[in-house]
Amino acid sequence: MQKKNLKKIIMIRPFTANISEEILDDLKRRIENTRWPDEITNSNWIYGTNLSFMKELSNYWLHEFNWRKMEAEINSFPNFIATIDGYDIHFIHVKGKGKINIPLIITHGWPGSFIEMLKLIPRLANEEEISFDIVIPSIIGFGYSGKSQVEGCNSEFVAHLWHKLMLELGYYKYGAQGGDIGSGVSSWLALKYPLNLIGLHLNYIPGSYKPFLKEGEQLTDEVVAFQKYALDWASKEAAYSYIQSTKPITLAFGLNDSPVGLCAWIIEKFNSWTDNKGDLNSIFAKDELLANVTLYWITQTIHSSIRMYNENSKHPLQLAENEYIEIPVAFIKFPKEIPTPPRSYIEEGFNITRWTEMPAGGHFAAMEQPDLLAEDIKEFFKELSS
Repeated sequence: MQKKNLKKIIMIRPFTANISEEILDDLKRRIENTRWPDEITNSNWIYGTNLSFMKELSNYWLHEFNWRKMEAEINSFPNFIATIDGYDIHFIHVKGKGKINIPLIITHGWPGSFIEMLKLIPRLANEEEISFDIVIPSIIGFGYSGKSQVEGCNSEFVAHLWHKLMLELGYYKYGAQGGDIGSGVSSWLALKYPLNLIGLHLNYIPGSYKPFLKEGEQLTDEVVAFQKYALDWASKEAAYSYIQSTKPITLAFGLNDSPVGLCAWIIEKFNSWTDNKGDLNSIFAKDELLANVTLYWITQTIHSSIRMYNENSKHPLQLAENEYIEIPVAFIKFPKEIPTPPRSYIEEGFNITRWTEMPAGGHFAAMEQPDLLAEDIKEFFKELSS
């Protein structure tokens, strides 16, 4: 009966990425007419995105970057739009080639996108024995998904839509994976639908996460030290989060109008949160960086995406008494990830059954270290299926 009711409100249709040439021409004109700021001599990235780096990247964007090539890569996978409860959700759905195929929904974050996850597809779907039926959706307000015009589109809200999508695709039991905002969406899935999830794999713990503490219970010295470290980090690195959590539309007027402004806002995070040892070009090709930024530009989703910070600030992942993520949880820790709580604190709210420390990598693990991330995902779900 539940399935029948879902079919009344869910429609799925094929999707092809194909932006108009007019929008691409307008993008080039705007890049060409950029008004550049000044810069402190030899300041590198100290004050934010480096000016010379941005000029070089923008020149490449203008003269060499080919969005049509990116569209062709996107369209090489099966793309769909699902309309669920009135929201249009873009997703890629690739079925595994193994003897056993585990359904897995993978959720991106900000300032990433579904493009960030494309490297994982061949690494997860092509195993002969155990592979994955991969579902990679775009969060509401990101990429080709629709935008919410009302309050309340937070990570839990998205998780409920994801669950309906997976049921409609025929997956009553499935796994979830996520980093950044995607870790929050995936955690809410595990919290609200424990009978449906076989396992939860995370490469980030939501910044708002707090386990339930009994009255009078004191935090350990380890947790207190972490909180002090995180507060110090935030005083230097989290200005973006504060403005996106409080006044996102004020920022969006500029970023939605200037492609170079948008690019600088996003690229700073790729520089700060990756294991690049001072050279971002050693980690990502210009085409990779610009594909993600261009997606934000052509879909005009910078405001709708950063608004998620505001929504999540009003609905944090703070567990109530007797709330605990009981399903098996794997956590993979990359050395250049932004502040991660101690394992002991995470285990207050998550049933950690696998914990892996990586030798390299940062926040955008699926782009930066797809082999390491994919291998850990495979090993975790193989353990659960054995």
